[in-house]
Amino acid sequence: MSHLKIKWTKSYISCTQDQRDTIRSLGFKRLYQERTVKNTPEMRGMVKKVMHLLTIVEDVR
Repeated sequence: MSHLKIKWTKSYISCTQDQRDTIRSLGFKRLYQERTVKNTPEMRGMVKKVMHLLTIVEDVR
């Protein structure tokens, strides 16, 4: 199964509460942290919801 490496690059100040919850559910605890998540439809949906706050570093195979 492939994975996505994502990085939290922008603060969620002035974002809605559901976007804040999505960042936390992706596993981020602090700004500029990198996470590797499974490339499933559920994860891609969460990443798409907060895409303006994240950077996709690479698609890990």
